[in-house]
Amino acid sequence: MQQLPREESLRLLGSVPLGRLVFTQNALPAIRPVNHVLDGENIVVRLNDGATLTSIAPPAGEAGLVVAYEADAIDPHTRLGWSVIVTGYARLVADPSQVARYEELLRPWVAQTMNGVLRIQPDLVTGFRLVAQPAVAVCAAGGEGR
Repeated sequence: MQQLPREESLRLLGSVPLGRLVFTQNALPAIRPVNHVLDGENIVVRLNDGATLTSIAPPAGEAGLVVAYEADAIDPHTRLGWSVIVTGYARLVADPSQVARYEELLRPWVAQTMNGVLRIQPDLVTGFRLVAQPAVAVCAAGGEGR
């Protein structure tokens, strides 16, 4: 595994449309798959009507709630790829013009009515790349090479 710098991690995160939002629900960890868009360094997701996601978003103007967001691209055959985990504060987007902009950028991948937009401001960004290990040379005598 190779650690990735923040900028590269966020670039990779922006290169995929789906990720997983991790939050606390009833004092237990919960995870939901969502689609996202990157706006600068902020991760933006839309919330669907009646979903548990709406319970994690504080009212507009209040301090955000701590969440994690994870996305990856890992090939199941080669087992190579990358993963990025962001931890930060989630807040509802209240400005109507910003909400309209994000509604245009984010098309839900589930057939449900969306009623809110959540912005995650990353504080901690951790990324890593899974890379192939170099092959070990084998000597003619059957031992490992040096």
